[in-house]
Amino acid sequence: MSSEYQIGHEGEFTFRGHTLDELQDMELEEVAELLPARQRRSIERGLTEEKQKLLAKARDAEEEATANNPIRTHLRDMPVLPVMVDLTFAVHNGQEFERVRVEPEMLGHYLGEFQLTRSSVEHGQAGIGATRSSKFVPLK
Repeated sequence: MSSEYQIGHEGEFTFRGHTLDELQDMELEEVAELLPARQRRSIERGLTEEKQKLLAKARDAEEEATANNPIRTHLRDMPVLPVMVDLTFAVHNGQEFERVRVEPEMLGHYLGEFQLTRSSVEHGQAGIGATRSSKFVPLK
């Protein structure tokens, strides 16, 4: 069983047998053939106008999109493509923009997968105004 991506014996990243430089030189349709089915289908059907604008921003701002100057987006359903690697995006989680630095291992996933929309809930002790049953604390 081979994995989608791996680090070669020389420490170089490969995605389905292609290095990152090879992937970045490929056309979008060639890259789509290497992606998982859901991402490939969304690219084959044609990216929406907003996704095309985001892709154009990523191509233009290859060096400019640093941690201090991320590309802001609401497009959580944008597939991570080779042109986005090493860029920083500010992905909206429904409440605020959170920074996501795109690594080579993220290829084939969606931007929204790396920015959770729900936070974990940690319940404390029952406070003033709680019902009688919720105030019960066992002795053992």
